[in-house]
Amino acid sequence: MKTIIAAAAMLAIAGCGVETATTAATGAVIKKQEIEEGKKTMERSQAKVEDAMQQMQQRAEKSGDDK
Repeated sequence: MKTIIAAAAMLAIAGCGVETATTAATGAVIKKQEIEEGKKTMERSQAKVEDAMQQMQQRAEKSGDDK
């Protein structure tokens, strides 16, 4: 009887460990996706800033040519 109770307890504890590991792995996948999305957003923002700087430079050059 004690063996059955001990075995049941071991299974219950092992099940909790698997659930915890699965939850941690899922959390890691979500964080990785968030980081990747953040990098993409940063790259798009940098491209927009570069485009704006290039337009400002072109306007400045055009303004200097008009004089």
